[in-house]
Amino acid sequence: MPKKILLSFLFLFLSFESLRAQLQSGPMVGYSDMREVLLWAQTSQPAKVKFVYWDQAQPAKRFSTEEVATQKQTAFTARLVADQVLPGKKYGYELHINGKKVARPYPLEFQTQALWQWRTDPPPFRFAFGSCAYVNEPEFDRPGTPYGSHYEIFSSIHRQKPDFMVWMGDNTYTREADWNTRTGILHRYTHTRSLPELQPLLASTHHYATWDDHDYGPNDSDRSFWLKKTSLEAFKLFWGNPNFIFDEGVTGTFQWADVQFFLLDDRYYKSPNDNTVVERTILGQRQFDWLIDALSSSQAAFKFMVVGGQVLNPAKVAENFSTYPEEREKLIRTITEAKIPGVIFLDGDRHHSVLSKLDRNGTYPLYDFTVSPLTAGPGRPSANENNSLAVPGTLVTEHNFALAEVSGPRTDRVLKVSVMNAGGQVLWTREIKASELK
Repeated sequence: MPKKILLSFLFLFLSFESLRAQLQSGPMVGYSDMREVLLWAQTSQPAKVKFVYWDQAQPAKRFSTEEVATQKQTAFTARLVADQVLPGKKYGYELHINGKKVARPYPLEFQTQALWQWRTDPPPFRFAFGSCAYVNEPEFDRPGTPYGSHYEIFSSIHRQKPDFMVWMGDNTYTREADWNTRTGILHRYTHTRSLPELQPLLASTHHYATWDDHDYGPNDSDRSFWLKKTSLEAFKLFWGNPNFIFDEGVTGTFQWADVQFFLLDDRYYKSPNDNTVVERTILGQRQFDWLIDALSSSQAAFKFMVVGGQVLNPAKVAENFSTYPEEREKLIRTITEAKIPGVIFLDGDRHHSVLSKLDRNGTYPLYDFTVSPLTAGPGRPSANENNSLAVPGTLVTEHNFALAEVSGPRTDRVLKVSVMNAGGQVLWTREIKASELK
């Protein structure tokens, strides 16, 4: 091969490697709506970032987001909106860093939500959900057996091709070296987000999140955490939720077809576990009032309340809502008295999965899908724990995630939830009709 051609190939190879090195993590697809979609990426150094995208049915017509400069101050993250989209379309996209396309060895795709109202039945869709994702970093982990494992679970989720994924807290685990400084918190988010096995899932599945104690602060942390505003800043830099209801905390909501999700914050307003001389609360009055208003006004077939800790389990363990019994009773009573249909709880934290069911006099039963862990160490219920509401055959004590499918005509929507292990094997399945939750 002539020297000139060889040098050209070498230059192209080095250019490709240089661009790849500048990409720290992502790209990731955030929220999706009918007229815009959030796209995210993180570079390893200051760079100019934009996305080019196209309707897969008309690939010759290209659109572009604005171009932004990533900075150390914002952990080199870029959050860009694709706003030249139309409802119900599938799009391909490219990431460009410093004016050049960055090739990825997996599909880069996103979708917009369909405009079905007054036209058709709501479309069927699928979503994954789970919690507790620990990624090892030996120099900062505690000595002994690594706590994180089975990272292939993210490949299993990706193979299921869900429309979106809901992260229910402990989405990263800050360590002792992290939670006292902004540098540490941003490092932990960056380290977790950069996991190679996670990248294909980030790139073509829309993502929504709330948090729990480990991605908020120290273990069992509450409203007194000294860097909670910094944790909130990091959450907003690394996740792509469509809204934040309050200036403080991660409370938010989103809709997909005829279903609504309520992303609740169980940390920012939570009173300390051991403080018994104040009004004990997990959600706080302002968030509680908003939640009941939002549930009451929602016309969704299913109303998913997504929160870090277990809600229904009556055993007082592991910071679940039963350890704050007044608020648990108030929440259930208010939902009942307000005659709010379609409520289902999704939560994590416990490092095992289980379905709890609470029968109520004169109305429909409440269900609580606890799904955990993704990659953190699995565990069993406490030795003295008596979850009398646990549905037999639903306890899972290995790495797992859930895949939910919503289908059927508008007047007869059905939810099917399958809990799967790290390899994608179905462990148990449950179907619930919207007509049963009225």
